[in-house]
Formats: sequence, structure tokens, C-alpha cells
Amino acid sequence: MGSRVLIVDDEPEALNYLIAGLEASHCEVEVARHGLAALQRVQQDPLPDLILLDMVMPGMGGLETLERLRQAHSGLKIVMVSNVNDTRKAVLAAQLGAADYLTKPLRTVDLTSLLRLAPLAAAAETPLALPGVERIGDRICVLAGPAMQAAYQQVLQVASLNVPVLLLGESGTGKEVLAHLVHHRSPQAARPFVKVNCAALPSELLESELFGYEAGAFTGAIKAKPGKFELARGGTIFLDEIGEMPASLQAKLLHVLQDGSFTRLGATRPSTTDARIISATNLDLHAAMADQRFRSDLFYRLSGFSIELPPLRERREEIPVLLRHFMTRFAETFVRPSLPFSAELLQACVEYDWPGNLREMENFVKRYLILADENLVLEEMQRKVAAGKVAAAPRTLPLGARPPARAAGPPAAAAREQRDLKSLVRGLKGEAEAEVIAEVLAQAHGVRKEAARLLNISYKALLYKLRMYGLDTPASAKAAGAGRG
Repeated sequence: MGSRVLIVDDEPEALNYLIAGLEASHCEVEVARHGLAALQRVQQDPLPDLILLDMVMPGMGGLETLERLRQAHSGLKIVMVSNVNDTRKAVLAAQLGAADYLTKPLRTVDLTSLLRLAPLAAAAETPLALPGVERIGDRICVLAGPAMQAAYQQVLQVASLNVPVLLLGESGTGKEVLAHLVHHRSPQAARPFVKVNCAALPSELLESELFGYEAGAFTGAIKAKPGKFELARGGTIFLDEIGEMPASLQAKLLHVLQDGSFTRLGATRPSTTDARIISATNLDLHAAMADQRFRSDLFYRLSGFSIELPPLRERREEIPVLLRHFMTRFAETFVRPSLPFSAELLQACVEYDWPGNLREMENFVKRYLILADENLVLEEMQRKVAAGKVAAAPRTLPLGARPPARAAGPPAAAAREQRDLKSLVRGLKGEAEAEVIAEVLAQAHGVRKEAARLLNISYKALLYKLRMYGLDTPASAKAAGAGRG
């Protein structure tokens, strides 16, 4: 006997074709006509491998049933089913632990994909036993794998203690989201959360940004301005890219950590702050200390409690959950229906190394949502691996993860070829546009506003395209420019 599937729907007759298809695939199918019946069923062994839960039912609705089913058995794999593609309800379902959200009429291929991915789902069930999603204002922290769950437990341990926290990990691993989570779980949660990017400003501007200045402190200082440490009083200040902080400011920051005091530029009397300091870096601070680029006394002050986030390639069990989370989020942002992840695409994503971590995954999901072409994004992913842009993975992408090579054939195949040709043209157009943007950005010496002027597009449009093509980091822009120089 294959997988056990429980269908919870007050109109199961409408799903007879699906039941027949599942049974033909050797699945054992059961039907519950309302939420209470489903709750009674999961009190018995063996538990279903998959539950298809209708969103709208008389009495106990789908979301309430989902919540109570998850309370009864946190490891259940539940897929919500609805007649309407409602992104708001999809987000709520994801927060309550739903594995997916499908719209009727259901296709047998949708369920087949879910059942084929049972090993991946089983690997991700432990994370769902703890809070699978934590909402922090308009941010969502996805805690889907053992590594992030371990980090979450560390957050719970340190959040209530007013000690500095140092977040370590590669760029794009989610350090800023974790900083928000520490603040959200702390007694200062209702107070300000202030972020400063230490790599974004030169030394003089960063000093005034952190500590503020008095009127007349320098040319252009017409009136006094409070610094971030003052604005963060009673709350949290997040110092991102702390490893890039100039040496001249490291001593002043050490002074703040020691006694909570600092002096505005141009001031004669010191000010104080009780803001909690959370810092983050993707640099090896031990190597920076050995090279005397980072003060060892500052490091030991900042690292009162350290949390290290592993790269996404070491958290592969999180990838299916993260992909669906980003799809739901960006579908709502772009006001588009969310797209499914087939078994082939999901498997390819799980085996891909994601050198850009979550930022690269966000761009990948945006591109898939915009292009709406699974074949194209699969081929782009494989081209990255083949071109050596991604470090050798412990597993390579299976050839079966992309469609067979296109070839001329009968009329039906020719029609498909025409569709693929359109996708190819669209992809080539995107590559050409990315190349032009990279060249102009290099010509403008990385000054984005100047690049937008040269391209005759708005600054916001340029930022969007930089994110879409993965050119939104200084390193990628520099590499693109060097490749054409």
C-alpha cells in the first residue's frame, strides 16, 4: 500500500476523479466531511501521510481545523485547498504550518508531486513541531530546519538578557531577520529598533550617524541632530557589517560598550544610552584581529553571546519551506497568482548550493514569478553550475531535473518548440539588459543615480532591475564591471 491520504471536504463527491487517481497510484484514501471528523481520525493510528484540507466548510472552518490538527500532531503534512487563490489566507495558512496551498480544480500532478517529495517533507517535519514561522511586524522568520531551530533556541535564551549579541555567517543567511527576532523577543520589543550599516558610509559620516552632532560642528551642520545611539535609547541598535567599521570608530564604540557614554560631534558634554547592541558580520573577525584590522577588545565586548547562522547549503531541509514562503510573499507583493513548484524544480533547488543564500533565493523566486516559465529558470540554474559560478556541490543537479532537449517533431512538438523559443528570446533579452546595466554601472564607477541617468530610467527602476538580475551587491557589480574591462 502507498501513502495514506485524508481528504477533509464537505463536498467529497466533487473530488471523485482525484480519489480515483490517487487510488490508481496505490494510495489509501479516506474522507472526512468536516473538521471534527478529521480531528477524530488523527487520534487513531496510523496517521495520514498527507491531509488535503478544504478552506471553506460549515461549522469549523479550514484555518481553525488546521490549527487544531497541528496542535494535536505537529508533524502532520497538511495542504490547504480552496476555490479561490487568496494570498492573505495562504499566508495565514503558512503561518499555521500548512505545507502548501492549492486551488481547485486540483490536478493529479499536484498531488503526485507532493507524494513524490515525501522524503523531503519528512525531513522538514521536525522543524514544524516548533514554531515554523515567526512574524515580526512586516517580517517573517522561517524556522524550518534543525540549524535555524537551534539558533531560535539561542535567541530565546539571550533575548531577555541585556547583553551584546554578535551574529555571524555568510552574506544573505538571515542575520538581520534574526536581529529583529532577538529584539522582538526581548523586554525592549515595544521600543525602537535602529539599524546602521557600517559598510555603507565613510568614516566621518558614520561617526555623525552613530553619535549625532551639534549645530556648527562642521560645514553644513545648521542644526543639531541626534545620533542612532540616542534614537535607540531603551531599545536595540543593530550594527550590520560591523567588521567593516573603520579603526578610528572602533575605540569610540568600545567606550559606548564599556559605560554607555558617547559624545556628539562638536559637543562638550557626554551623552548616555542604554540601547542594546546587536552586531553582525560575514567576515572572519579572528583573521581581522590577526591582521590588526579589528580590535580584539572590541570583539570580546561585542561577542557577549554569539550566534552563527550556517549557509543555506547546510540547511537544505529548509529549502522547500523557504521557497513556498517567498512565493507566497512575492505573489502578494506583485499581485500575481503564486506558481507551483514541481517535483523536478523543487529537487533541483534542494540540490543547488545557493552561494548567495536567502538573497539569491529571493531573486530566483521573483524571477520565476515574473517569467512564469519553469523550464527557463531550471536551465538558468544549470547554466550557473556548468559555468562554474557555483562551487562544486556535494550533489549535482540531476539531468532529469530539466526537460529533455528540444528537437523538431510533429505539429504538437512544433507548438511546444514555439513556446520554448519565446521563453528563450525572453531570457536572452534579460541577459542583454543585465549586461548593459552592468556596463553602465561600471562606467558610472558604481554610482547608481548616475547609472540611472545614463540609462534614462528612474532610480527606483534601476534598483529593481539590479535586484532582479542579482547585481545589487557591490561584489557582483564590481565583478560584472571587471569582466568587461
